[in-house]
Amino acid sequence: MVFRIALLLVLSLPVCTAAAEPPDFAQEVLPILSARCFACHGPDTEVREAGLRLDVRKDAIRALDSGVAAIVPGSSDESELIQRVFTSDEFSQMPPPETGKSLTTQEKEILKRWVEDGAPYAEHWSFQTVQRPELPNVGGDDWPRNEIDHFVLARLQSAGMSPSPQASPQTLIRRLYLDLIGLPPPFEAVQRFVKDPSDQAYERIVDELLASEHFGERWGRHWLDLARYADSNGYLGDELRPDAWRYRDWVITAINNDLPYDEFTIEQIAGDLLDDSTMSQQIATGFHSNAMKNTEAGVDKEADRVIQTVDRLSTVGTIWLGLTVGCAECHTHKFDPITHQEFYQLYAFFNNLEPKKLVLGYRDGKSEKPAVIEKREQQLQKIANRIRHQEELLGPAQSALLDQFLVTLSKPTSRRTESEKEALEHWLADLQTDTNELLTEYESLTSQRPEPVEMIAQAMQESSKPRKTHIHYRGDFRQPTQRVYPATPQFLPPLEQRHEVADRLDLARWLVDPKHPLTSRTAANHLWQHLFQEGLFRTEENLGVAGDPPTHPELLDWLASELVKNDWSRKALIKQIVLSATYQQSSQMTDQLQKRDPDNLLLGRQFRCRLEGEIIRDLALSSSGLLNPKIGGPSIRPPMNKRLTSISRNQGWDVSKGDEQYRRGLYILFRRATPFPMLTTFDSPDSTSSCPSREFSNSPLQSLALLNDPVFFECAQQLGNLVSQPDLDQGDAWIQLAFQRTLSRSPSPDEMRLAQAFHADLLHSLEKSDTSALQAIVNQPVPKRSLQQQAARVLFVRSLMNLDEFITRE
Repeated sequence: MVFRIALLLVLSLPVCTAAAEPPDFAQEVLPILSARCFACHGPDTEVREAGLRLDVRKDAIRALDSGVAAIVPGSSDESELIQRVFTSDEFSQMPPPETGKSLTTQEKEILKRWVEDGAPYAEHWSFQTVQRPELPNVGGDDWPRNEIDHFVLARLQSAGMSPSPQASPQTLIRRLYLDLIGLPPPFEAVQRFVKDPSDQAYERIVDELLASEHFGERWGRHWLDLARYADSNGYLGDELRPDAWRYRDWVITAINNDLPYDEFTIEQIAGDLLDDSTMSQQIATGFHSNAMKNTEAGVDKEADRVIQTVDRLSTVGTIWLGLTVGCAECHTHKFDPITHQEFYQLYAFFNNLEPKKLVLGYRDGKSEKPAVIEKREQQLQKIANRIRHQEELLGPAQSALLDQFLVTLSKPTSRRTESEKEALEHWLADLQTDTNELLTEYESLTSQRPEPVEMIAQAMQESSKPRKTHIHYRGDFRQPTQRVYPATPQFLPPLEQRHEVADRLDLARWLVDPKHPLTSRTAANHLWQHLFQEGLFRTEENLGVAGDPPTHPELLDWLASELVKNDWSRKALIKQIVLSATYQQSSQMTDQLQKRDPDNLLLGRQFRCRLEGEIIRDLALSSSGLLNPKIGGPSIRPPMNKRLTSISRNQGWDVSKGDEQYRRGLYILFRRATPFPMLTTFDSPDSTSSCPSREFSNSPLQSLALLNDPVFFECAQQLGNLVSQPDLDQGDAWIQLAFQRTLSRSPSPDEMRLAQAFHADLLHSLEKSDTSALQAIVNQPVPKRSLQQQAARVLFVRSLMNLDEFITRE
């Protein structure tokens, strides 16, 4: 973080032409104090040294017990802070050299200029109310396509730089497809856009992708990372959660429907507390059910409940506040103004949560042979007819009444309501003995039907027995101290509560209050991050004092205000971002960019990044034609190495049948203790906690997975067989098709020559292979094609699927 702060300062030098210009406290001074000083001289009283507190101005400028003041406004010579950071005496220097936090020359000068300017303090940038900024003046430059570009161009101009040219039509359309739906564009769509790369054609593509059902899958996966979704409890027991997928389906549907972000927030945090809450709103509270649960024998259930409650608070803090709230569990936060007491006041909002089994309906149990079902239903119908005639229940009203009681008799006793039982008892008392015997026979026959299976969703609700919340001394629930009530931190806007004691619904509405400074900023940054790989503040999980300052603070506030202005529509903001010239830039690194802005802090180009594991798998399935595009439903189990299942809790890993195993990676069953290997190889989060930003590594294991994982080899076989069809023998049509399906483009002349030579090498290497080996490569022989030729094409497309270009978003 410190390096990026320094780099930002360097990049800003053209703006700061006057050496005496006072530094900006929030953007320049506070990050230095936070990174170097607050650990010992910050909010936490328990670790504060020498009685010096630097995060509050009145404390920083007062005289200490030694008689000196750390900061004397207007005089760096009299300020002990400045003397200590500039001294070369290792015993007096601050921070002490052994901490590794020594200030750079530039940082020392910033502090000195700040003190000489009067040491003004200001609120941390992210704690200030979002103000919609004016568009900066960029002269007569015609590069901007919308408001976003004005902010980016002004920043580039201030650094004496220019934006990159627009990416090629082939790159742009593939980028859009990968970013918005996570699937490759059909080559026909690429051709159409290459012929007509107009702004209108580009916008039509954007609209089509935003309306696609696959948009919810792509962006739902981003949200599930934040929500720490998994299909199991975690820990050693790691029991399955067979109904967890219903929450995943809710997320996909909500995103596809562009459920406003404020409603999306409220329903997940407190959907159960809404008036006349719907089944969907209650399913949304499954967000809280994603917390890990320890079901091992002998576990302390109260300790586990407390851990889950802390996790729920920390997750909400990460997603909506963008703060490391959990750091205040054991003591006052060392950097942000969240006290130990305020942590437990927030904790109180979640302290009464308990699981709720939400019964959505019933489905048939075990299957029976049709003949058995037909025979039983015929017998039941005969009995019903005999009762009608015997009791002379021949009128419509009487017949309907009989049908009603027969339905009650068909239910298992445990599922009959008290009113049904009482009505049935009174009705039976008025019937003839023979009729009662027939009804007994009817009830006996219906009991032979397979027991209906409940369709369950995981939800949460308030406990019927409210708990008292206490501060836990040093985070130990066994040492409760002062009692506290639900409340929010004082440095943020006040909470409006509906009743004497606030609840989760009050908290959820507080979070999405337009005056709240954090929620709209974190939401806008999340959206930006997934379209540029990096957020406008690079510490995506931390908008607090210890986090990175935003690279474009005015742009971030404009995006945040635009999100609220558009009624919290995420699709509307995503569309504005992808229509910008900033998004459409080439990702090509130039010598100038490498020298001036290697980390792309100024957004002088697009980002080039390796795709996520789920999307790489989706690309392979889609390119080969194996992809099952079904939306939603239970999790799937693709083939997995038996050596892993033999020593893990996944021993019951029954591979999904038919084309179910070819559904998108989003739907792969994720067990926390033994996650699907291919996903972890490509840096999938472990789902133990909220993940605002995935890691992106490059390792040999990834290459081996692309070569040898069963699904990738099967995709290569399928595509290899496809390009081996006899109608592709004319010229190099099969090579063209292989490139088009995998890379969404045709090969260049040089690539075609290399491809031909490589194919010839493959044919030569297979000359001495026996039939069984060739058969294993091709799987299904293609008529009129030798096994050697077909195997060479399978290995050829397998190589294309291993190219960096295949797994990379430009």
